Amino acid sequence: MEQELKDRTKQFALSIMNLVDALPKTISAIAIGRQIIRSGTSVGANYRTACRGRSKAEFISKLGIVAEEADETCFWLELIIEGNLLPESEVQPLLKEADELTALFVSSIKTSQQNQKSKIGVQES
Repeated sequence: MEQELKDRTKQFALSIMNLVDALPKTISAIAIGRQIIRSGTSVGANYRTACRGRSKAEFISKLGIVAEEADETCFWLELIIEGNLLPESEVQPLLKEADELTALFVSSIKTSQQNQKSKIGVQES
């Protein structure tokens, strides 16, 4: 699963790069492009960092950053659609993927936190 998510988040970053290159060269599109290129590529970079976490707490913390970046990317994609910067049909698949990644990472955080609490409870018994 770890390698699959590394590949998936890298593909997501590449798709974001292609989307940014397709944006019009207006002031607002350039500003949004700069924001989404950071947040969209950060998802994969921070996920890789999370996988190298030295502790469960560090892993959970890094996953929190990944979830935040994925959710921020959703925001910028919504602005691209609602601002009519690109056709919705071009942006919607990326928005769907960003939503799925956000949900996946939020769920992973909750599961990891529960597992960590369970281990602490077992150790205290």
